[in-house]
Amino acid sequence: MQIRNIAIIAHVDHGKTTLVDAMLRAGGAFNEHEKIDERVMDSYAQEKERGITIYAKNAAIEHKGTKINIVDTPGHADFGSEVERVLRTVDAALLLVDAYEGPMPQTKFVLKKSLELGLKILVVINKIDKPTARPDEVLSETFDLFTSLGATDEQLDFPYIYTIAREGIAIRNLDDKKENIVPLLDFILEHVKAAKVDLKKSFRMQPATLAYDNFLGRMAVGRVYEGSVKAGQNVFVIKQDGQKRSGKLSKVFTFKGLKKIDVAEICAGDIVAIAGIPDIYVGETITTDQNAQPLPAISIDPPTVAIYFLVNNSPFAGQEGKFVTSRHIRDRLIKELESNVGLKIEFTADSDTIKVYGRGEMHLAVLIESMRREGYELQISQPEVVMQEKDGVKLEPIEFAVINVPDEISGKVIEAVSKRKGVLKAMKSLNSNTTLEFEVPTRGLLGFRSAFLILTRGEGTLYHAFDHFAPYSGEIQKRTFGSMISGEKGVTMAYSLWKLQERGPLFVTPGTKIYEGMIIGEHSQGTDITVNATRNKNLTNIRSSSSDEALTLIPINEITLEKAIEYIKEDEYAEITPKSIRLRKKLLTDIDRRRQFRNDASL
Repeated sequence: MQIRNIAIIAHVDHGKTTLVDAMLRAGGAFNEHEKIDERVMDSYAQEKERGITIYAKNAAIEHKGTKINIVDTPGHADFGSEVERVLRTVDAALLLVDAYEGPMPQTKFVLKKSLELGLKILVVINKIDKPTARPDEVLSETFDLFTSLGATDEQLDFPYIYTIAREGIAIRNLDDKKENIVPLLDFILEHVKAAKVDLKKSFRMQPATLAYDNFLGRMAVGRVYEGSVKAGQNVFVIKQDGQKRSGKLSKVFTFKGLKKIDVAEICAGDIVAIAGIPDIYVGETITTDQNAQPLPAISIDPPTVAIYFLVNNSPFAGQEGKFVTSRHIRDRLIKELESNVGLKIEFTADSDTIKVYGRGEMHLAVLIESMRREGYELQISQPEVVMQEKDGVKLEPIEFAVINVPDEISGKVIEAVSKRKGVLKAMKSLNSNTTLEFEVPTRGLLGFRSAFLILTRGEGTLYHAFDHFAPYSGEIQKRTFGSMISGEKGVTMAYSLWKLQERGPLFVTPGTKIYEGMIIGEHSQGTDITVNATRNKNLTNIRSSSSDEALTLIPINEITLEKAIEYIKEDEYAEITPKSIRLRKKLLTDIDRRRQFRNDASL
């Protein structure tokens, strides 16, 4: 049976996972009686909650006697390392583009990586049923993107097709009859070459992702480039530096639908999973020939953001978490490195602090959220951008950002982004909406999303992806408000919060346990103030006209993990536990903070 290996790549929310659903149904991946959820490939809890794909996943269907291996990739820029790895396992990529939005920042990123690898690109214009769809213009914009990325003449002559993924429809021409997704499957067979099958050479395979099975342990998922191997056979594992170790395959699997199928033998050209090597890592070479050359290393872009992970030392430390020590946190992060190649950790002189590097705020937020759900308790610092130095010049990461807002708000958005050192590169208006393209330092975008939502009243969209490094552009003033800090330990009272809410939005409700140094709200005037939120109303036997005034509290500004990461500044921590997310000052007492301020002022 011939094999076609393809990846689905696109910007976030352009319909990749929905399209894969339609292809799986058409390819007979599900039984008739099975109830299928939407976005079935997004199987992890955080993927379902956030509505995005975080991890690349494999599936396979059969069409006209041919096996099609499908890799669903993340669309968010922060998970680009997942895309970079799995693109090495395929021969072609389906580039999905929204028929209204057109090419977006992540479209540019994934297309650039695919072109560099020399993959065959098939363009799919999705969501052509939108009232605002403009498929012909989007096709032209996609061609322009290919040109700007230096595509070869052969790559510029890309085939294209139109789809409505949600309804399972694909058509070659806009005036064709809309029936089913089969034209897309025929389109793939027509334009994607069959995988090379060289069974004469020794077996060579490179894991692109790792999986885990409760019975079989760690499993490696990747493409077999040469030869074949059977379950129970001895193999050699070669690192990039040439070091070798031996192993034995306990089981080998191929994919059918969403399931791994236990088989006796796996062969070149297929995307497979193997079990039996407990210490296998992404990028290593598995072979039956001890003298084989290792496959080329999997290279990915460097991290752009770093956060310090610390042992929780607040007054409430250890009350809600199961894993609270530095050893627990360190072991968990080391385990994460095995599969999350976009991550990097650095141990500091302080044994209770670990510096963690990632591809963006969301990349690190997903890791932190996973840890807190597993029972870990920790503190995190303000995100900081990873700088580079070249020829004595300090360089910082620059992101390409696309913002879409109603026309009447565009001026305010331009002003806000410009204050964060953003440079406007393009601007166009269509259907009462303005699309703005900026080059913005990553520093300027840290913590910007919340301010953007308020500025646009939730009517705008903001997408960005790493673009290049450029000379440092100077200081950026981001937070215009201060913090309301508790000066007492105890329980918050409605009366105190009622008095304090006029100073700024609150983060806590009545009856919340607080400690000295905990941040309980924003101070709108821009300075930090210490307040008492535990004081109750004094009761007397004298009545007055205002004594029975109703206490009307404004709804609080609830702190989520993403908001916490965006909010904290250099002298603050976010305290993360399985049950709570709290904000606090690094120095808990007012005396210590005043002393630190005097010391800094004297320098």
